[in-house]
Amino acid sequence: MAATPEHDMVDNAARRAIPPDAVEAIWTAPDGHAIRRIDWPARHSNPRGAILFLPGRADFYEKYIETLDGWASQGWRVTALDWRWQAGSGRYYADPRIGGADDFGTWTSDLAQFWSDWASPTSGPHVLAGHSMGGHLALRAVADRQIAPTALVLSAPMLGFITPIPDALQATFGWLMCRIGDPARAAWGEGEKPGDTIATRGAALTHDTARYADELWWRRARPALDLGPASWDWVRKASESMRHLASPGVLEAVTVPTLVLAAPHDALVAWPAIQRAVGRMSGASLVDFGADAAHELLREADPVRDAVLAAIDRFLMQVCADA
Repeated sequence: MAATPEHDMVDNAARRAIPPDAVEAIWTAPDGHAIRRIDWPARHSNPRGAILFLPGRADFYEKYIETLDGWASQGWRVTALDWRWQAGSGRYYADPRIGGADDFGTWTSDLAQFWSDWASPTSGPHVLAGHSMGGHLALRAVADRQIAPTALVLSAPMLGFITPIPDALQATFGWLMCRIGDPARAAWGEGEKPGDTIATRGAALTHDTARYADELWWRRARPALDLGPASWDWVRKASESMRHLASPGVLEAVTVPTLVLAAPHDALVAWPAIQRAVGRMSGASLVDFGADAAHELLREADPVRDAVLAAIDRFLMQVCADA
């Protein structure tokens, strides 16, 4: 049955509100940095376990309310966390529109400490899920043995950039761009990649114009969420972190059951790098989607999104039954 305009309005309203039983709060990192979180309590008397979700670069958990609330309705305890220096958890630069970080290791250290605080008081299984940069950082924290989840779910993980610059030279190119200009300057204009504009940004993320409009609505409703392009220093550090994961033996040591969901037509993260990474992990499986799938698989049009969620549910049912 085709969706009616009234149905679309109901969906939009649900995606543009914090659910009544979800609690927004602050987690304080060991160095005192305030980082936002949102938690869903168990809705079932016998919870399936707990999921921690990590958004991508310039992301915020409000974009994923629909998915997070859906997992809660399936019986999971659900938490989502900001990354420091983005969304509602502060900024790295004085210019609040430019994204940056002192080191990607700071983010994985935050994740490791939060994981310890989050997982210890709750019953498992404990699932870690991450999108794009969040997927990269989740995988790095597991590969570096900072955390050990029961299962790992990665949506379009940032394991390589789409660029004509060879992988081996990307960190060097980023270093060069930092040397010839201000490292804090924006690496591109608007959008999510060089050449993007406000007009083309949405198409790189999702084919679902209503879900893309939800993101813009949240940015207007909560201006602190708004973040623009990354700095060249961020590009350099991201390339260095991806080079670390590509080092021999790093991903081969990952034994956590891992589901990777990705799209060969993704305009933001490199499909070949994702394929290579999955091939190096003995416990990883890859589910790919066609030309009707862009970068934000969890926010795609229903035919793709439904398939993504079904694949995640099948994986978790199997892995968590064996845990």
